[in-house]
Amino acid sequence: MKILQMKITLKDIKPPVWRRILVKDDITFYKLNTIIQYVMGWSGYHLYEFRIGDMVIGEKDDGWDLYDDYEFKNAKRFKLSNMNFEPKDKFLYIYDFGDNWEHSILVEKVLEPQEGIRYPLCIAGKRNCPPEDVGGPWGYQNFLEAIKNPRHPEHKLMLQWIGGSFDPEEFNIDKINQILKTVR
Repeated sequence: MKILQMKITLKDIKPPVWRRILVKDDITFYKLNTIIQYVMGWSGYHLYEFRIGDMVIGEKDDGWDLYDDYEFKNAKRFKLSNMNFEPKDKFLYIYDFGDNWEHSILVEKVLEPQEGIRYPLCIAGKRNCPPEDVGGPWGYQNFLEAIKNPRHPEHKLMLQWIGGSFDPEEFNIDKINQILKTVR
C-alpha cells in the first residue's frame, strides 16, 4: 500500500478553491468520492464520475447508455491502486451533472505510509466550497455578487436561501479532519 498526496482544485472558480489530501491507494474510487465530498464540503446527493483519459469511473445506471463510447469501471469495485498513479498524473472528478462542478486532481507525491497517521487526511486547503445547487461556476459568481451587495436585487433572497450568511474565504481543516475520521 502507498499513500497518494493529491491536490484537488475546483475548476472555473477565482480565487481557487482547493484541498490537499493524503489517501491510501488501496481504496476504491467510490471511497475517494466520499472523501472528496467531505473535504470540499459537498453534500453527496448528486451523481459523480472520474475521468482518466478515455476511462470513466462511476456508478452506472441500468439502461443508461451514456458511457457506451468509454471504457467504464465501477467505482465501488475499482481501486486507485489499479491505476499505478505517479507524481504529476492528473485526472478529472465531476460532481453534480446539472451544475457540472469539475475538479482537477493532481497526484503530487506517492509516499510510504507513516506510523501513527490515520488516513485519509486533509493537510491544506483554501476557501469555502460553493453551496450545493447554486448553479455551477456562473451561478456561484452571481450568488457572491448578490450576497456582498445589499443593493443587489437578489441580496435578501440569496441570504435567506443560504441560511443567513456565507463566507467564501472560510476553510476549517480541523473540522474537515474530524469528519474524515468517520471514513472507514
